[in-house]
Amino acid sequence: MGWLPVGDSYEISLVDGRVVARSSGPRATGRPLKTLPKALRDHPEVERLRQLAQWLDRHTADCLARVEAWVVSSLPVPTALLARVWPDPSWRAALNDLVVLADDPTATGFLRDVTDSGDLRVVNLDGDTVRLCAPTATLPHPVRLPDLTDLAGFADELDVTQRVAQLHRGTWDRPADLAGSATAHTALTGTRVPNRLAARAAAFGFRVSRSQVTCRVWEDGHPVEAALRFDEDYWDSEATLGALSWSVVEGPTLRLTEVGPVAWSEGMRMATALSGAAPATEGKA
Repeated sequence: MGWLPVGDSYEISLVDGRVVARSSGPRATGRPLKTLPKALRDHPEVERLRQLAQWLDRHTADCLARVEAWVVSSLPVPTALLARVWPDPSWRAALNDLVVLADDPTATGFLRDVTDSGDLRVVNLDGDTVRLCAPTATLPHPVRLPDLTDLAGFADELDVTQRVAQLHRGTWDRPADLAGSATAHTALTGTRVPNRLAARAAAFGFRVSRSQVTCRVWEDGHPVEAALRFDEDYWDSEATLGALSWSVVEGPTLRLTEVGPVAWSEGMRMATALSGAAPATEGKA
């Protein structure tokens, strides 16, 4: 943003999310000062910029959360909506370089631009920039990308950085030897977790309700919720993890063999992150 005059001696601006000042007198160099002058610290204009910076931080976090929800759920997003939000730097930073699919499931590419009319410009695996024209587009979960390995390798070659974890998001495959009638996964049952489990869950964006932590995804058009139970000992503030299960929202509990690939992966990602076995951005294929 530009510089705003404050009094006769200074100008202020937001630089990298913080309020900075520079001298505006006849001998001013134009360079920002290392610290905010004491005379400006309680100035009303400085306070307004601080509030703007806080709002921008919240807006950026909201954009990242919304785009991550689109990736996790693999829901079609109207390209007209992408065209409306693309000019916003926070939205653009969250969307840029995510793998996007349009009508043709074989035409994948890294999102680089969205035109005013909703056309998507993407870089495909051949390194070509192509235009995708469709009413909707999908930002798929990595388990729904058959060429995930090639895309991740190409992204590394291009030095692509995704603000929302997609290509390098931890994924877990459902084991093939599950009992047909089982409804609970107990691999982490009995794991002791250090204190502040609720705070840890909230930091990862999971929901805590009573004695369980949950995350919700869309799988084949239905909302599915993974729930990890825990028993908390309030005397020593530690928690013991229980079973992990999945259910259709406002519907039945699913047998493990009925859990779809996205719901399984995200449920295991949640459980593994909370157990401390691996960071939430890492996993195994």
